Amino acid sequence: MKMDARHKLYGHTIAEHVRTVPDELSVDAVGLWQIVPAGRDGFGLSGGDLTEFVYRCVLALLERGAKPVVGGGGTKYDWILQSQYGDANEEVANSIVDEWLANGAVDPDPGGLWFALPSPYVGLEK
Repeated sequence: MKMDARHKLYGHTIAEHVRTVPDELSVDAVGLWQIVPAGRDGFGLSGGDLTEFVYRCVLALLERGAKPVVGGGGTKYDWILQSQYGDANEEVANSIVDEWLANGAVDPDPGGLWFALPSPYVGLEK
C-alpha cells in the first residue's frame, strides 16, 4: 500500500488519514462502517491494500485507547464492550479484520462495530 496515495475528495494521504482517524474519538465513537468506505471509495483501495488500510486504522484507534463496542440500544452513549477480540492491540485488530474478511469484506452496517474511548459517559469502564 502506498502511504502517500491521496484521498479522491479531500486530498490527504493514507498516512495522514491513519494518523488522524483517532482524533474523532474525543468527540464521538468511530465506526468500522466509516473506515472501510474511506479506504475503498476515498482512496480507491481493494484486496490486500484495503485490508492493510482497515488494520492500520483499527490499530491506530486501539493505540489511542479506544475499545471495540456495539450499541446497546439506548442513548448514543450506551455502548457494550466487545471483549471477544482479545487483549493486545495487535491481536484485537487482527481479529476484527479477520471477522470483516470472513463476512465478505463488505462495507459494514452503521449498527455494527464501533470504537469508543472508555468513559463513564459511554458505558465502558476505564
